[in-house]
Amino acid sequence: MAKATVQDRIVDLIHERGLLPGAPMPTEPQLMDLLGASRNSVREAVRALQALGIVEIRHGFGTFVGRASLDVMSPSLRFRIRSGPSGGIHALRDLVEVRELLEVGLIARVAGSTTPARLSALDALVTAMRTDLEADRAFHALLYESCGNELVLQLIDLFWIVYHDVEALLGAPSEGNEQIVANHRRIVDALRRSDSDAAQQAMRNHFRDVKARVARAENKAEQAG
Repeated sequence: MAKATVQDRIVDLIHERGLLPGAPMPTEPQLMDLLGASRNSVREAVRALQALGIVEIRHGFGTFVGRASLDVMSPSLRFRIRSGPSGGIHALRDLVEVRELLEVGLIARVAGSTTPARLSALDALVTAMRTDLEADRAFHALLYESCGNELVLQLIDLFWIVYHDVEALLGAPSEGNEQIVANHRRIVDALRRSDSDAAQQAMRNHFRDVKARVARAENKAEQAG
């Protein structure tokens, strides 16, 4: 078995002490003493853990246990897509497929439990989509809020951010903004009827244009190659 790194040992220490997100970490001298490690080794390990979101450094206050948000994966996913074969289109296709599988499955789960207040909020976000791209992001987050699954919400948001960061690779959408708004409206209407089948079909239709754009971009990249 490989020898545990200073980074691994700090993570073990967090778990052994039952430190929750937001809890203060031992100071640098304390970590050096507890782990029998040099100052440089501890600092490098803490910086690496900060990049992963496992610890949070608040200058002037100290180091705290982080929340390990999936946001830290965003640069890696963007890099994977932009540097992959065929200009990264294949990797973007994979991301879209995973996002569709996740959302089509989840929408059936929430179809029978969406409250009138949440439906009204979704209606307002659909209307706002005509002029505000962030409304689309908030729409997809609100759809699955009732699942009570923080990992799901982080994944949905991560995929949304990365997709829109690299969307320019696909060229202009074939659907106009009004059609995109209408697609989202159909999702809400299906939820209002508690119709899980219709909600899933509406979600598939939502991804149909995206998948068509990916396919066109793939064909163009293959012809150029």
